[in-house]
Amino acid sequence: MQSWSPIPVGKYAKRVGARAPVFLVAVLEYLETEVFELAGLAARNDKKTRIIPRLIQLAIRFDAKLCQFLRDMMISNGGVIPNIHNIFLPKRRIALQRPPLLLVRRGRRIRLIIPSLVSRCSPSR
Repeated sequence: MQSWSPIPVGKYAKRVGARAPVFLVAVLEYLETEVFELAGLAARNDKKTRIIPRLIQLAIRFDAKLCQFLRDMMISNGGVIPNIHNIFLPKRRIALQRPPLLLVRRGRRIRLIIPSLVSRCSPSR
């Protein structure tokens, strides 16, 4: 069992340079700019005027690098990414589809004509 010690265990520097906080602020400002730019585009796509947590969540999760960097972060009221599994989607029919029907009006009568049968069955002139 380890006992508590006031000295942190790990590779920590005893002193920090004067430029380190400036660099840290620059990195955080860059990340903030990227996230809010993408969230603003998401807001514009949804025709919203305010950036809500849901839009920030969508902005982060649809950007590959931000998603990798912030993969363990959870945004309150961010919701989930829309995803429907393939087995729940309706199956596409590859079988032959019905040919379109044509309604031809001659006088008072309306005739139903199937174009594929007309070309095959019509007498040659």
